[in-house]
Amino acid sequence: MIPYATIEDASMALGRNLTNLETLWFEYSATKSDYYLYCHNILFLFLIFSLVPLPLVFVELARSASSGWFDRYKIQPKVKNSFSDMFRCYKDVMKMFILVVGPLQLVSYPSIQMIEIRSGLPLPSFGEIVAQLVVYFLVEDYTNYWVHRFFHSKWGYEKIHHIHHEYTAPIGYAAPYAHWAEVLLLGVPTFLGPAIAPGHMITFWLWIALRQIEAIETHSGYDFPWTLTKFIPFYGGAEYHDYHHYVGGQSQSNFASVFTYCDYIYGTDKGYRFQKKLLQQIKEESKKSKKQNEGEKLD
Repeated sequence: MIPYATIEDASMALGRNLTNLETLWFEYSATKSDYYLYCHNILFLFLIFSLVPLPLVFVELARSASSGWFDRYKIQPKVKNSFSDMFRCYKDVMKMFILVVGPLQLVSYPSIQMIEIRSGLPLPSFGEIVAQLVVYFLVEDYTNYWVHRFFHSKWGYEKIHHIHHEYTAPIGYAAPYAHWAEVLLLGVPTFLGPAIAPGHMITFWLWIALRQIEAIETHSGYDFPWTLTKFIPFYGGAEYHDYHHYVGGQSQSNFASVFTYCDYIYGTDKGYRFQKKLLQQIKEESKKSKKQNEGEKLD
């Protein structure tokens, strides 16, 4: 809770006038407890996982209704999901949110107090937010890589991770589709970045939101050429993670959640790179064969 009764008091304490964003934040949060602000994450998660995958649902349904224009972007075009298939996945994920994620958010506030996530003024600068988000993504990616490798051990896969791999051709709603124990364990890498470099509550909100949006994108099942994340260095994306699901339980490749550097450093992307090279060779040979056939027809 902001320890100032009025905007004028806050301006005097800061030694300057509040920015427009700081004024909006003061008007919204001044009378609300830090716990109440922290619990916004529950609402954000619900909205993100309900709304962000919706365009992918329409695209998937359009594949069945149209001439297959979207098939060129579908990573596994032979797989088609009905509305009932996708809605069933959504219901299972929402059940997990209600029974596991929501209660976990409600009781985990002491950890936020412990690492001193702040909610007052001044608001962080744009540069500070970006720098902290970069740290959060890097820390989460590295620790998630090792947790994910554990899940692909014999015990980890058979007892826990096999549920997430029920979707060999993932869809957006399947990003958090997992065993409750996996959801809890993967919360540790997500929380570790803010614990190392604690920031403002707004930065924390952005981190949780962006991480979940990224998970939906990598599980989308589509490799759209206009995706902005293609401009991020070492970013894996949907095509990279789709291979991991395609191989399934025996997969010892592409464990990274966001970037590709861990898989490259530890040699767990060899199968993926070999398959990609093989497919490229087949594609080139097909083009050569097509040109030869066209040349023979002209003769």
